Amino acid sequence: MQEVEIRDLHTMAYGECWELQRTLFDALCRKKLDKSLAAEGSCGTILIVEHPAVYTLGKSGNEGNMLCTEERLKALGAEFYHIDRGGDITFHGPGQLVCYPIIDLDAIGFGIRRYIDALEQSVIDLAQEYGIEAHRSEGASGVWITEGPRLTKLCAVGVRASHGVTMHGLAMNVATDLNWFHLINPCGFTDRGVCSLTTLTGREVTMEEVKPKFIHHLTKNLNVKYKK
Repeated sequence: MQEVEIRDLHTMAYGECWELQRTLFDALCRKKLDKSLAAEGSCGTILIVEHPAVYTLGKSGNEGNMLCTEERLKALGAEFYHIDRGGDITFHGPGQLVCYPIIDLDAIGFGIRRYIDALEQSVIDLAQEYGIEAHRSEGASGVWITEGPRLTKLCAVGVRASHGVTMHGLAMNVATDLNWFHLINPCGFTDRGVCSLTTLTGREVTMEEVKPKFIHHLTKNLNVKYKK
């Protein structure tokens, strides 16, 4: 079984964390190319982080799904980034567990579809611990909840893979202020909502209780062991 490193970054600005992702990604790609190093150390790093308020738009996203001006965002204290992951627009902020696995998929024997399935399944398994029936939605990435007549999104998933190495990942709402999502069409949808573990359970769910549960499910579904 391959080993990954888990880094809990606590709170970090999006731009700084994106640069860290790219540094780790480049280093892992170089390691793959150097056959003398390929069998050494871990098969990658998993970053766990919370960001100050920021909106990110994927490479194929529609800028029209941002519903306010850049000046308004600045006034609210939020940032905005165009980035190189898949997917449309989403929000990151306090109370949201963001996970960026920078992993060598070849080392763990995963293709990209199986990898995305493992990310989504980890959130589905975690939600089940809270008595929540979460699921996938055909044609849409992420993890969803059926609430009455419509779907609400618990977790957004957007990844990039190059040379068999992953970047970006998922963002799960734990105790996120969902009002931030009113400024966008989340993930490009106008007919679906967003939710959090806190809104679904009716109590304040903390990051401290969620992180170890999530790491357990993620490493199990990726079939890796981890070190801190």
